[in-house]
Amino acid sequence: MNKFTKKSIPLDYFSAEDAELLSQETCFKGFFTVNKYRVRHKLYQGGRSEVFEREIFERGDAVVLMPYDPITDQVVLIEQFRVGALNREQSPWLLEFIAGMFGEDESPEQVAIREAKEEANINIKSEQLQFVSKFLLSPGGATEMAHLFLAKVDVSDISGVYGLEDEHEDILVRVMPRQQAMSLVENGKINNAATIIGLQWLSLNYQALCSA
Repeated sequence: MNKFTKKSIPLDYFSAEDAELLSQETCFKGFFTVNKYRVRHKLYQGGRSEVFEREIFERGDAVVLMPYDPITDQVVLIEQFRVGALNREQSPWLLEFIAGMFGEDESPEQVAIREAKEEANINIKSEQLQFVSKFLLSPGGATEMAHLFLAKVDVSDISGVYGLEDEHEDILVRVMPRQQAMSLVENGKINNAATIIGLQWLSLNYQALCSA
């Protein structure tokens, strides 16, 4: 019998110490890595689960940057081809916030500053960065954590096509009103998680940013 049938389960009932990673084996290593985990964990009913296996996508962590102009209430988005969206009904050219993976020994702030320059030719200083949140993107099968930042910018001179040739990047910079971006979320044109999360946070907090 479930011992919690007559009372609610408290928050944080389990912690990392209540799960065991028994072994980890690399199944594939290329542009990304896939590892096979053998795990078991404690159960709400008491005792432990059977040992089971899962293949896990090891992409590494990412940083997402929301450039926002509080004077004009506009956001900077980038548009680029994404292989992971190739077999969907919609176009594989996605509207996104600036984002990138960690380099060796980089802090989240350093990634945000580097990617802003590489993807949109925006010069960001560390004092412009405001940490918003960090979140797992697909914890059922991937380890990737996204670190989300906002940076206040002047959008008047932001435009162009950028990206690194050796990474096959072809990135168009778009500036648009925040409300237009939210409409694109609502009609499904913006359909990637990190950008949706960022825009929803912005819709709740833009007034405070404009008055600061």
